[in-house]
Amino acid sequence: MFQNIRKNKIESGIIVTIFIIVITLIVYYICHALELGTFSIVIALIFSITSAWGSYYYSDKIVLSINKARPATKEEDLKLVNILDALMVTSGLPVKPRLYVVEDPQPNAFATGRNPENAVICVTTGLLEKLEYYELEGVLAHELSHIKNYDIRLSCIVSVMVGFIVMISDLFSRILFWGGLDNDNSDSDNKGNGILMIIGLIFLILSPIFGSLMQLALSRKREFLADATAVEFTRNPDGLISALQKLDADENQLQTANSATANMYIVNPFKKNTKEGKKKSSSLWSTHPSIEDRIEALRNIK
Repeated sequence: MFQNIRKNKIESGIIVTIFIIVITLIVYYICHALELGTFSIVIALIFSITSAWGSYYYSDKIVLSINKARPATKEEDLKLVNILDALMVTSGLPVKPRLYVVEDPQPNAFATGRNPENAVICVTTGLLEKLEYYELEGVLAHELSHIKNYDIRLSCIVSVMVGFIVMISDLFSRILFWGGLDNDNSDSDNKGNGILMIIGLIFLILSPIFGSLMQLALSRKREFLADATAVEFTRNPDGLISALQKLDADENQLQTANSATANMYIVNPFKKNTKEGKKKSSSLWSTHPSIEDRIEALRNIK
């Protein structure tokens, strides 16, 4: 577990660095296309560093705001609060995560935050209404596992940054059609800027794809570890297995979900109607491993 935590911290640093480079190149291309001259690289660096800083420190608030979550209370969510209190003993976490609830009929949950000291667990009202005690315990233990393993830092940073890259790429790619580039003003001795602009254009076009693939790969890889760690906390794989089956069978759509945050949930919030008897294994574009694969892994633990 300690090796995974250390690995997650290193990966978080690498991803933030990549994000700064990508955003710098994209914004540089945009600024140069708008003919802002030598200030383009300065603007790009300031913009990328500021956005990376904001994504790191305010990612949890951004995600909670997107999902329209409210704080959980003992008066309304006593069972949820009691289960988390009990799990804190076995998890070994020094600080209790803040609990939030999203008003939505689909049973689902996610954890977010930049570290265990600033962590949040968010569940839907559908989860509270449709799961039994030990099933809900398994889901909360799964989210606590993400917190303890520092998965929350990595997934939240990736979610916010990928969403940000997609947003600015979509918004400013239209510059290509505005005639912002003036080739007549290009000097032969300005080859360095030309190379940077070409690289920036490539990143502008391809970064949403690369970012999404990175986001999906990180999510799938960590769900198995979180499931296994949850069983260490509860000593009851049947509770989590039953919860996953119920979550997978539910046909409600999560109204507040979006492509940038889908990987954070315990199961894919976007339901696909399939007429086949069995669902196929997860593909390259899947945000999560298939429920069948996860349940099989849990049964092997038993």
